[in-house]
Amino acid sequence: MKKWALGPITLFTVCLLGCSMMRAQTLSANKAVVLRSEEELWSKGNLAVAAKLYSPDFVCHFVDGIEWKGLNGIKSAVLSHRASFPDWDEKVEDIIAEGDRVVIRITSTGTQRGKFAGIPPTGRKITIEEFHIYRLAGGRIIEQWGMPDVQGLMTQLNASSVGKKRTP
Repeated sequence: MKKWALGPITLFTVCLLGCSMMRAQTLSANKAVVLRSEEELWSKGNLAVAAKLYSPDFVCHFVDGIEWKGLNGIKSAVLSHRASFPDWDEKVEDIIAEGDRVVIRITSTGTQRGKFAGIPPTGRKITIEEFHIYRLAGGRIIEQWGMPDVQGLMTQLNASSVGKKRTP
């Protein structure tokens, strides 16, 4: 009976394949977390998923100076935004993952039915493009950088306050 022995090159190859498969699984899992956040939290307003998807140490940095912290921060941002745009929907157009980062490009739509950034309800349906970069750790979102088209949003609302900082 012949014994099988793995040489150093074969062991190295097996290790590389295993590491590549684990990395691919992690990237896929990270994408799934971000996609679930877009679909369930932002598009449906399901706050119950926040604790499953976001770290208690979560920090969000938005291009217009807004910063949200922790689970209460993300929940309050979603509640506030959906109070302004109850039919808010975010469609992921592109998603890219590398290392601990996931980047998405989305198209967001909604009808302004509540006050937003000091603007009374207009009843206008808006569509904007957004980019977001997420950093994940332990299967949860720990940090986010958001770049929505605030200028486009304010223009579609016919807001005279274009360029002013908004509040979540």
